[in-house]
Amino acid sequence: MSPTLTSTLSWPGMRSEYASLPPHPGTTTTKPYQIGVSFSRHTGLVREVDGRAERADVRPGAVFVTGDVAITWTEVADPTEALEIYLDAELLASREVATTVDARDGVVIGIAHRLRRAHLTGVPLGDVEASTIAHRLAAHLGSEYGPAPRPAIPPVGALDRRLVDRIAEYVDAQVGETITLDQLAGVAALSPFHFARAFRTTTGLTPHQFVTARRVERARTQLRETDASVVEVAHAVGFANVSHFRRVFRRELGLLPGEVRGQQNRTLPA
Repeated sequence: MSPTLTSTLSWPGMRSEYASLPPHPGTTTTKPYQIGVSFSRHTGLVREVDGRAERADVRPGAVFVTGDVAITWTEVADPTEALEIYLDAELLASREVATTVDARDGVVIGIAHRLRRAHLTGVPLGDVEASTIAHRLAAHLGSEYGPAPRPAIPPVGALDRRLVDRIAEYVDAQVGETITLDQLAGVAALSPFHFARAFRTTTGLTPHQFVTARRVERARTQLRETDASVVEVAHAVGFANVSHFRRVFRRELGLLPGEVRGQQNRTLPA
C-alpha cells in the first residue's frame, strides 16, 4: 500500500510542505507562488494551467514553479510524492515569476533533497541554513523563471543553473559507478576546491551529499518498481557495503530499504 504522509515545516524565509499520497481520482491544486518537485513518476494524468487542460506524463525530479496561476491535477492514477516550497512574501516582493511545468532544474532538486530529509527524518535545518536556502531560491526564481532575460553570469560564488543541470545529469548517468570530486569538478571545468564551495552555495548540499541523495533516490525507485533484492539494489546504485547502504538509506529517508515495499501509513516526525 502506498503510504499517506503529510507534513508542513516552517523555516526562516519559507515553509515547506511534503506529501506522499496514494492514487486519487479527484482534484488537487498546486497553489500560487511555490516551487515544487515531484519525486514520483506519473503516467497520463491531467493538469490544467490558466484554463488549459492537457494529459501528460510526469517524470521523477520534475520541477513545477507557479506564479499567480495555480496548477490543478486530476486523474492521478499513480502514487504521489512531492515537496512544495513557499517563500515568504517579502522575499518575493518585486519578483515576477511565470508558471512553469516539468522543468529540469538541478538547483531546485538539490535544495528539495535537503528539505525532504528534514521532513522524513526529523533532522531540522538550522536557522542560518534555512534562511540561506530561502534567499538562494528567491534569487533563483528571479533569474530563471522571471520575464527578464537570464543574467550572463550566476550570482557571486554560485554556479550557473545549466551547469548544475549538467552535473546532475552526469551523476544520474554514473550513479552505479565510482564518482569522485575530481570528476564532478571536471564537468564544471573548475578546481575541486572551488567547485565544492560553489556547488554547496548553489544547492545547499555538498557534492558528496548530492551524489548520496541521488543514489538513495534511484535505490528507492528500484525497490518500488522492480523485484531486485536489497543487496542487488545497493550494488546497482554504487554501494559496495550493504550495511552502509542501509544506514545511509535510513538517514536520508527515515526507514530501511526493506521497509519500502511493505510500507504502510505512518506518522512523520514532528
